[in-house]
Amino acid sequence: MEGREEDVRVGANKFGERQPIGTAAQTQDGKDYREPPPAPLFELGEVTSWSLYRAGIAEFVATFLFLYITVLTVMGVVRSPTKCASVGIQGIAWAFGGMIFALVYCTAGISGGHINPAVTFGLLLARKLSLTRAVFYMVMQCLGAICGAAVVKAFEKTQYELHGGGANMVNSGYSKGDGLGAEIVGTFVLVYTVFSATDAKRSARDSHVPILAPLPIGFAVFLVHLATIPITGTGINPARSLGAAIIYNKDLGWDDHWIFWVGPFIGAALAALYHQVVIRAIPFKSS
Repeated sequence: MEGREEDVRVGANKFGERQPIGTAAQTQDGKDYREPPPAPLFELGEVTSWSLYRAGIAEFVATFLFLYITVLTVMGVVRSPTKCASVGIQGIAWAFGGMIFALVYCTAGISGGHINPAVTFGLLLARKLSLTRAVFYMVMQCLGAICGAAVVKAFEKTQYELHGGGANMVNSGYSKGDGLGAEIVGTFVLVYTVFSATDAKRSARDSHVPILAPLPIGFAVFLVHLATIPITGTGINPARSLGAAIIYNKDLGWDDHWIFWVGPFIGAALAALYHQVVIRAIPFKSS
């Protein structure tokens, strides 16, 4: 195990993100930025590195807090006799977006601040982290989400089971295709924003961008929730959907659950493809 001062100083990891959120780009060979090298698919040395486990714990805690605050907010809204007696849909959207803003800011220098398997998947496809780290992140995110939803249920078990437990489902009046499309587009918006907000070239050009990166990411989550809560309750995060579904554990929470994995992963893949190939044209750049 390692615990070097250098690792603490840069606030990242020895085997860290090639382009972690909030990390400023550096100059190289006359350029005003450094193109991050692609991460290896497997990096077995990570398994013995404390930085990997430190980052995984950060993802677990962040996703735990995310589910705790957001599901508790959802329960407060759905149990109210009228939306005017609660924060309403706008309040739910602010809770999701605001927590992502805060948690990305807190964990960016440790794990990259993913807090979402779809984000991790998109960054994996873009070779921003290894498969080893990506799988570990996803497992820790899902465990954190399950624990967060479980704490909410412990606080108000009757109301939790009566009002759906914050589980995602396709609402009446919409087809499964509508729900899948909403999840694909919503996740595309989120992951595309993540890529844009953490772009190395932009970070070098605008020194304030790394500091502000969590803001557009959180705002994207807020806007997507405003648009798609009436359709699916807004997943765009498989860990969030899984945690709520497992703790609620009713047929209603599982019937459409596949949509909240397939949709976000497709949306994340499309966002990674669009940013890397169209926006950055990385496959066409000369070495």
